[in-house]
Amino acid sequence: MEGAQMEDFRIEECENDNNTHEDSQMGESEQNNKHMEVAPALISVHPTRNSVAVAVGSDLRVFNLLEDCAVILVDEAGGASHNDSIRGIKYGANGKLFVSAGDDKLVKVWSTESWRCIATVCSEKRVSAVAISNDGLHVCFADKFGVVWVVDLPGVDETQAPLDKKAVPLLAHYCSIITSLEFSPDGHFIVSADRDFKIRVTVFPKKPLDGAHEVQSVCLGHTEFVSCLAFICTPDSPQGILVSGGGDSTVRMWDIISGSLLDTCAVGAKAQFESDTTEGNCSTVTDICTIPACTLIAVAIQSLRGIMLLSCDLSSRTLSVMKVVSIIGENFVPTSLGSSISGGLLWMVTGASKLRGSDVSSLSRVKVISGFEKSSPNASEQEPAVLVDSEIPGGAKLLEKLQGSISVDEKVFLAAADAVKTAMCNLLIKKQYSDEKREFRKRTRNDRKSKH
Repeated sequence: MEGAQMEDFRIEECENDNNTHEDSQMGESEQNNKHMEVAPALISVHPTRNSVAVAVGSDLRVFNLLEDCAVILVDEAGGASHNDSIRGIKYGANGKLFVSAGDDKLVKVWSTESWRCIATVCSEKRVSAVAISNDGLHVCFADKFGVVWVVDLPGVDETQAPLDKKAVPLLAHYCSIITSLEFSPDGHFIVSADRDFKIRVTVFPKKPLDGAHEVQSVCLGHTEFVSCLAFICTPDSPQGILVSGGGDSTVRMWDIISGSLLDTCAVGAKAQFESDTTEGNCSTVTDICTIPACTLIAVAIQSLRGIMLLSCDLSSRTLSVMKVVSIIGENFVPTSLGSSISGGLLWMVTGASKLRGSDVSSLSRVKVISGFEKSSPNASEQEPAVLVDSEIPGGAKLLEKLQGSISVDEKVFLAAADAVKTAMCNLLIKKQYSDEKREFRKRTRNDRKSKH
C-alpha cells in the first residue's frame, strides 16, 4: 500500500523537465501555464539595515543603505545571475551572507561585503525556499519535490574563484512542495512548512551532511497549505515562538518543542472587510514578518491593500488583531515583507514577473512603514505610518534601483496582485484527478518510457 501511495504522490508532484502532452488540448494548456507561471516580487532586509534586496522575476536588485548607492552584483559565471524567476532570497543571521534561488535550479550564495557570488549550487529540481544557518556555515534550500538540501560553506575565501558546491539531502517531506524554511533563533532547529498543512520542526545536527534524523515535533492545525513562517524572539524562549500563516486565512502560534498550538488568529473576515470585496479565497496569508523591536507581527493578505498588525501577548501567549495599516489611494497589495533588528521600519514590496498582457516583463514597487522604534516604552501605543517616497531611506535612488525607472499604471499592479493570487492557488492547492485521468498520467510519464 505504501508503494502505491508513493506512486500516486510522485505522479502528482514530480516535476519533469521534458513534459509531453497528455492530449493535445490538456498538454498545450499545461505547457502554456508552465511558461507563464507568475512569480511574486520578494524583499529582504539586512539584519542591521545595511542594505535592502528585491527580487522580481530573474532580476536581483540590491541597494546599499550605508553608502547610499545601488549595488553591482559580481558573478564570475557570466551573464545574468539568474535566468528564471527567483523564488527565495534571504540574509544570514549575522548579515555576512545572502542567498538567492529559484526556477533556474541555481542557488547563489553572495558575500554582502563585496556582493560577489562566492558559491553556486545546482539543484535537481526548482527551488521553493532558502535558509542560512545562524553560524553562516550551511545553506539549506527546499525543492518542489519536498526535499530539503544542505550545502556546507566552511573556509570560503572571497579572493578565490567561486565554488561549485554539491548539495546533499538533509530531510524530506512526503512528496509535498515545501513553502518556507526558517532556522530557530538559537540555531538548534530548522523548521519547514509544506502545502499539505504540515509544519515540521527538525533538530539541526552537528554534522548536517550526514542528514537530519531527529524530528523534534510536527505542528498540525492548519486546514489549508502553510505559506509562511516567522519567529518571535523572547528572553524566556531562546528557541523562539513560531508563527505561521496559510491558505486557511489564519495566523497560528506554536510551541516548537512540543508542537502544540498556542493560539489561532482568524484574519480573513477582517481582511475582507478592509478590502471591501466579497471574492472567495481572497484572504490567504501570503507573508508574515515579526518586528524585532516589539511584539507585533505584520501580515500580508491577498486583496488587502496594506498590512494587518497582530499583537502578541507573551505572558498569555495569545494573538489578537491590533489594526490595519492601509495604503491609501494606491493599488498596493504586498507580496513580501521584511524588517531589520535596527531601524524600526517595515519594508514591503508588491509586484510580479511574467505578467500576461503587460508590456513590462517584471514590475515592483516598494513601500515602508515606520513607527516600530525600540525606544518606545509601549510599542502598541505607536501609530505606524506609511512613509512618502521622499522619506524612505535611500530616497529616489533606492526606489529607482529596486522598482526600476519604468512608470507603470496603477491598474497593472492590481492585475499583478490577482495574477499572484491565481499562481499561488495553482501551485499550492492540489489538483484532483479522476481515476481515468490518473491512469492516463501513469501511462504517459516520461520516466516510465523506454529509452532507445
